[in-house]
Amino acid sequence: MAGITLDQAQAQLDLWLAASAAVAKKQSYSIAGRSLTLADAADIQRNIEYWNSMVQKLTAAATGRGRLRYGVAE
Repeated sequence: MAGITLDQAQAQLDLWLAASAAVAKKQSYSIAGRSLTLADAADIQRNIEYWNSMVQKLTAAATGRGRLRYGVAE
């Protein structure tokens, strides 16, 4: 499997930041006793943190300021 490029990571980060902005405007609503939740804000924040970290690591690797390291969560 090919690795993730900086452009791909940045595109994902941009999407999650846009999702966060959309959720900030309206998280959920109720009509006639039924409710709809648009997104999980905590999940969005975790994804923002993950993709921001990937962008930083890939940027550092591309500029020679660090090595790209992958870890496996238990």
